[in-house]
Amino acid sequence: MATCVAITAALTACRGKVDDTFDYHADRFEDIEVLRYKVPEFENLSLDRKKLIYHLTEAAIAGRDILWDQNCKYNLSTRRLLEDVYTGYKGDREDPEFKAFETYLKQVWFANGLHHHYSMDKFSPKFSQTWFESQVQALPLNLRNGLDTDIIYRYIFDPSFMAKRVNQAAGEDLIVTSAMNMYDNVTQEQVEKYYAGIKDTTDLTPVSYGLNTQVTTDADGNVIEKQYRVGGLYSNAIERIVEHLGEAARYAENDIQRTSIEQLMDYYRTGDLRKFDEYSITWAGDTASHVDFINGFIESYGDPLGMTGSWESIVNFRNSEASERTETLSANAQWFEDNSPVDPKFRKPHVKGVSAKVITAAILAGDAYPATPIGINLPNANWIRASHGSKSVTIENITQAYDAASHGNGFNEEFVPDADTRRLLDDYLFITDNLHTDLHECLGHGSGRILPGVDPDAMKAHGSTIEETRADLFALYYLADPKLIELGLLDNPEAYKAEYYKYMLNGLMTQLQRIEPGKDIEEAHMRNRALISRWALEKGADDNVASLEKHDGKTYLVINDYGKLRQLFGQLLGEIQRITSEGDYEAGAALVEQYAVKVDPELHREILDRYSTLDIAPYKGFVNPVYTAVTDSDGNITDVTIDYTEGYTDQMLRYSRDYNYLK
Repeated sequence: MATCVAITAALTACRGKVDDTFDYHADRFEDIEVLRYKVPEFENLSLDRKKLIYHLTEAAIAGRDILWDQNCKYNLSTRRLLEDVYTGYKGDREDPEFKAFETYLKQVWFANGLHHHYSMDKFSPKFSQTWFESQVQALPLNLRNGLDTDIIYRYIFDPSFMAKRVNQAAGEDLIVTSAMNMYDNVTQEQVEKYYAGIKDTTDLTPVSYGLNTQVTTDADGNVIEKQYRVGGLYSNAIERIVEHLGEAARYAENDIQRTSIEQLMDYYRTGDLRKFDEYSITWAGDTASHVDFINGFIESYGDPLGMTGSWESIVNFRNSEASERTETLSANAQWFEDNSPVDPKFRKPHVKGVSAKVITAAILAGDAYPATPIGINLPNANWIRASHGSKSVTIENITQAYDAASHGNGFNEEFVPDADTRRLLDDYLFITDNLHTDLHECLGHGSGRILPGVDPDAMKAHGSTIEETRADLFALYYLADPKLIELGLLDNPEAYKAEYYKYMLNGLMTQLQRIEPGKDIEEAHMRNRALISRWALEKGADDNVASLEKHDGKTYLVINDYGKLRQLFGQLLGEIQRITSEGDYEAGAALVEQYAVKVDPELHREILDRYSTLDIAPYKGFVNPVYTAVTDSDGNITDVTIDYTEGYTDQMLRYSRDYNYLK
């Protein structure tokens, strides 16, 4: 619920600081482009900070296979077989069957499994099963031992088997029809009944139920939870994570950071969610450390019920210069809360501990790799936010990499109908896009309050969409506020229009490039953007606030009244906050189903046709830099170097070889 998924640079067309000497492009296949990102100033860090980052990055990569298994129980064995075929192939690597297989493997690597990371649909191989089976039979017997090849063949080639990783279709059993591995041998009704039976609705500091467990049944058919912890599920990988965290703790910058690392290790050893809350509180209070990280079972987008956290990690350090704007926002958090266009009874009377910074990502891992968020706000627990505060970050070296990759792609010329709007986007979209992320993460997620006795999971399968809608609306509303001019964050009262135009264009039209013909919108962030944009378009129709108009057979967005558009954003924010505060599932579900799911097939086809002329990849992700510890004759680390030249395929094969802890 707390990350802002990156809008592809093709949709932002923004202008930031670009290093023209750095090769940002790493690979391109199907609908994906893999980029590189720079880690500015790493070389200038102190040796202890480099050591801290090095061990934290090792802890990050160590959890890679956890996510693969969470995404589907057949992913790891299938990846092993795919990679063995790839590395052991003796034939012509230009053969069409092999080229199709290679592309498929790259897709699987990017998605951390056989299902597309955004649509959740299973990939369709363009190589034949006969060809693949012949390659498997050619492998040495020891590489096939222990593998159920019949299941693997079915998983790859049968489109009806494990068809969707996360199903969000209304009226279906979302557990039974989803391929993810966070539940096993249980139905949605059983899971909801189980948690309803153990949740204490009078507890004002509830744990994040189900965050680190697989829900299944015992031998007697009783619903139980299996914990992700040392000695439990994923123990081998978690033990390595704990080991590297222990090494990192030796180089902690201060006592509070060291304590937070030790608390995280204790949580991993026990699986105790109260210990996770203790860690989260300590971590949220650590605002002084230059180096920071997240590591654990965090975001619940991969769970159709929005409870179990997918494993992820990001290691980072502060971008001090750029952090001035986020620190300004966090210092004024109470003003923004007090002036929010929501019912006062749903506002926080006292905003506590909102800290925000702009960061430089040093490594991406788990559910943040290869596709990554551009902003994060944690902890997720509402009571911790209210009582202890939260930390928000915007990852600027990632947004700069997106920016660099988008230069000259022709997007604005194709989709923005007039020169004045294109000029506005060129001049102000980079800063307003980043400010939108800042406001979304720093203040939006932490704004408002849930009324006492309301279940934080009341929105059920729609929880992630409603929460992202709430944070986006908060950011959109305040992006146009004169307060940003007063605070020196913008220098032009018209600048916000760049983000408004891009956001509406994306939500109404251009994000449809990511949807296959005939499919619904399913990913939470895409639903959120569609909900806001379509609702505003409909509600503003009588006043001609915005419209979709045809010119020369092409549809364009025209915004006629930006001021009234802001009022609409504020009106919808008030309703979404009410829904969240009161736990009004019916009202939230109605908004999602009415505005956020269905696709106009005629407009969809037009968007796909127009994009096809631009050759822009709808999805982008990253390869990581490689960190190498330089040691002396006694094994002491004397430096940590960084290298950006590792290729996408090489990195994926190395990670599978060196961090294969769940065999």
